[in-house]
Amino acid sequence: MEYSLGLYEKAIPVGFSFPKMFDITREGGFDRLEISIDETDWRLARLEWSPEKQRELAVLARAAETPIRTMCLSGHRKYPLGSHDPEIRKRSMEIMRKAIEFSVNAGISLIQLAGYDVYYEQGDEDTVKWFVDGLKESADYAARWGVAMGFETMETPFMDTVEKSMAYVSKVNNPWLGVYPDIGNLKNAAVIYGTDVVEDMYKGAGHLFAVHLKETKPGHYRDMDFGADGHTEYVRCIKAALDMGVRTFTGEFWYQKGQDYEEVIGRSSKFLRAKIEEAAAELA
Repeated sequence: MEYSLGLYEKAIPVGFSFPKMFDITREGGFDRLEISIDETDWRLARLEWSPEKQRELAVLARAAETPIRTMCLSGHRKYPLGSHDPEIRKRSMEIMRKAIEFSVNAGISLIQLAGYDVYYEQGDEDTVKWFVDGLKESADYAARWGVAMGFETMETPFMDTVEKSMAYVSKVNNPWLGVYPDIGNLKNAAVIYGTDVVEDMYKGAGHLFAVHLKETKPGHYRDMDFGADGHTEYVRCIKAALDMGVRTFTGEFWYQKGQDYEEVIGRSSKFLRAKIEEAAAELA
């Protein structure tokens, strides 16, 4: 079964050029690189690159045979669509529009959205309303350019399940907005709520664009090595995703100071490919 396995940019230490990151990605056994646009000023500044520089990134990626097809857009944590501050909401939409335009220029087809109405503020009915309004405007703009957007299932109760994500997909009702879930976060939510992670995934059938593969355990949502004391149900979740037509997967993990990042990346790609292939064999 054909599929694509991407490497989350933050698995690579900060400071490398994109050509070097493409080499690390390919040599580590991954098919593509997922770019991060987080809340740091220097990563948000990528959205200010000229269209020519953004298109040059696509040229470099093609030359390295390591495309960037997905973007993890977590900059909305700092600048959320649902903020009480109208200036922050304005900045949030500016980031969204520029991320879509960046995607068009850089050859990116899918943006993963952070599933928060607000993060550093207290949510209420107003934040939810502004969040939905911003999503509708964003989805319309994405539709114009042919860029899909999918919610990441998060570590907070606002949107930690596919079922909760789908409530907003239904409200917006735009085919360019779906779900790009994190199965590690989903497993933690399933433990909290006493539900089954795979049953939750199927609630997004027809609307799952891709899947983040990440190791978690109760109370821990990041900085874990694959297979190290975690409880993520890789084979069951990947099998469900494949059954629903998903073929785009991304290994989400972070470089930790002092690690041999090349060894960790290589080991991670082998671990994840083994899980994907086991799931595919069970589905056959």
